[in-house]
Amino acid sequence: MAEPKKKGLWSGLIRRISNAQGSTNRLEKSAPSRRTSDGDVASRRRRSERPEPTSVGTRRRPRRPDPRDSKGKGKEQSNGHRYDPSPLSEWPPSGMASEEELSLGHAMELISRGVPAYKGHKKPIPHASEHYYGLYTTTAGNHGEEGDSVNQHNAMTQLTTLKIQGSGPPNYPWETLEQPSLAFGYGARPGTITLNHWVGLSSAVPPLIGLRDPGVLPRDVTLTQIFDRLKDLEGGLEDDDDELLYRIYKRFLRDPDKVFNPHKTMERQITDLVMCLSGSDWIDFSNPKNQVVTKYIYDTSPENQLQYHKFFYQLLLSLELELRINSRLHTDWAKERLIGQIPPKIQWNLALARRWRDFVRVESYGDTAESVRLRFKLRKRQVKMLKRFAQMMKWPNLLETLDELKLRDAEGSLIPVSSHAMAFFSGLVLPGPTFPYLIMNSLIDIDPDEATDDLALLTHLHPHCGFQYRKSYTYWSATSIVGKVLAPTCLEVAGWVGPARPTSDLSRTQIARIRTKKPRNHTLSPEDVLSMSDRSDPLGPPSKNYPVGDYSLLTPDLDNIVDTVRIEQINLKTLADKPDANPKWFDASIQFAIDGVSWPLHLTFDVSFICAWPCSNGPHPLFFDYVYTLRDADEVVDILDWGKPVDQKRSTGSIPIGGSKQTQAIDDSDAERVLVIQAFGNHDNEVLARAWCSHWGLSAIVADISRTW
Repeated sequence: MAEPKKKGLWSGLIRRISNAQGSTNRLEKSAPSRRTSDGDVASRRRRSERPEPTSVGTRRRPRRPDPRDSKGKGKEQSNGHRYDPSPLSEWPPSGMASEEELSLGHAMELISRGVPAYKGHKKPIPHASEHYYGLYTTTAGNHGEEGDSVNQHNAMTQLTTLKIQGSGPPNYPWETLEQPSLAFGYGARPGTITLNHWVGLSSAVPPLIGLRDPGVLPRDVTLTQIFDRLKDLEGGLEDDDDELLYRIYKRFLRDPDKVFNPHKTMERQITDLVMCLSGSDWIDFSNPKNQVVTKYIYDTSPENQLQYHKFFYQLLLSLELELRINSRLHTDWAKERLIGQIPPKIQWNLALARRWRDFVRVESYGDTAESVRLRFKLRKRQVKMLKRFAQMMKWPNLLETLDELKLRDAEGSLIPVSSHAMAFFSGLVLPGPTFPYLIMNSLIDIDPDEATDDLALLTHLHPHCGFQYRKSYTYWSATSIVGKVLAPTCLEVAGWVGPARPTSDLSRTQIARIRTKKPRNHTLSPEDVLSMSDRSDPLGPPSKNYPVGDYSLLTPDLDNIVDTVRIEQINLKTLADKPDANPKWFDASIQFAIDGVSWPLHLTFDVSFICAWPCSNGPHPLFFDYVYTLRDADEVVDILDWGKPVDQKRSTGSIPIGGSKQTQAIDDSDAERVLVIQAFGNHDNEVLARAWCSHWGLSAIVADISRTW
């Protein structure tokens, strides 16, 4: 049995949860008894080796100027050494003894340069008590443009997010309507999420509370009057003329103070519009069931006339409100303050108004829904996106589907295909989880194969799902545990993981919903998040001097890559207690061949895989107190209940098929110790590591040593 080894730097971020991290660190040194987690942050160094820091209780230190800003190849240091900005190849660096001590500036230049710096944030939730809060992280310091999130254009996820105020991508995760923010949601590696998204899952979110009906009712208007005004607003709001602004009361609202104090100011009109839209009769777009908004207008028959009228009346009032809030007469500060006072339910109305204003134009209209003709500015872009999506997913009926797409585009008959297709091609997509299902259902609905009728119940209301099509491939949502685990062998595009291997447990074309449990110890506290920067400092706790011997340069063993792991099959077992459910529920497992022996691992827990932030100027030395245990991918099946408290009953592990089980005793009693799994090489190694995490309920950080070392 190998001795316990040191913990990776990332482990400091997630003290409460043991992680299985794809990495390559190897070190044969026992950890000292003192830890960075013991006692006050200012007294965490070993007393025999650490002088007392000059400032107690804070980890913030003045940063030295970046050594790359200085001229010449090197920079003279106070101890006589010259700093060379080239990557380290050994530790201590050439000409430096392990007994030496580094000053803060020199330590930062040798150890911290290019290392991401993490900061946790706790922010109050508007219109909620102090018991509710949002948790976020921001990262800086790696001197590169890359982060841990995917490029939204390449991943086709632009419409999953919406910045509350202003245009363009958000700068911070708390600036978007959907939370956790999907602008910082999908990880750069397939099947992963960002650190911010994972932290955001532990936010304390208040339950949805219906707004009190204020008793402000709109006037009765015809469909023609509604579209008259929608057409007018395409040219913008008449915010420089109070009389024109006041016409809203003559057409759509009633001014309660018309005689003595008419509401001619924009602020009072905003208040009246908010009160009117707070009525219980309007559609609540904050409810996930109502977030495929085109289902209210897809049907233009007389039977749906009332619903059609209500939707566009609500859209019109929302557009009047959105244009007043974002009037050019308001400063950015005033706009931000106004938005902060808008109730969450009304903000979803504003999101719909933004999408309409950006992507839809009125061409013609009349007294009935059938007479309305709309122009969708995004249609051509969305057609190209759907074609690219089908090609990347290796859609089994690709040629016929693309021919049908081309024909319908030429005929102008894409919108009537379905409500999901209408939402996708029009761009009327609310931020949040609906978009992946809109693009996939659009592809399914355009596919002329009648077998796609069996996929009609695919919906964002069942996020832990996937399906098999034509027995060729399976496709899994990026939120399902099967998708997360199989992702290293697939592509992740538009919130879908595929094409993945088929399974004999589903019919030729069938949807599968996957049952999972919440991972154990899955919730972070605000204190965990707020102390993130302290517990992930690459230098360790603050000190006057930093002994060179306290750090080691970890080198991956690229000569010993495991190549004996292969995926055998995906197993889906129908739940006996839900035989009549439609779509059907299944328990999922993956069977691996490891050195010729079959090992099944059950995907029991819905764990998360967090994409590691890239660093620059690596590799970086590691502080001694980040303790870890290293194992190769093919050894993880021998590890039982990693991180489970010793006073709790241990579970039974995975047992090889047709063989006996031999396990190794591993000391995991230290709650601070992290398991590091070397999963590079064949992609099946990483799938095995992820399946093991799901089997035991452990979330993990996934690091690519070419980007993070």
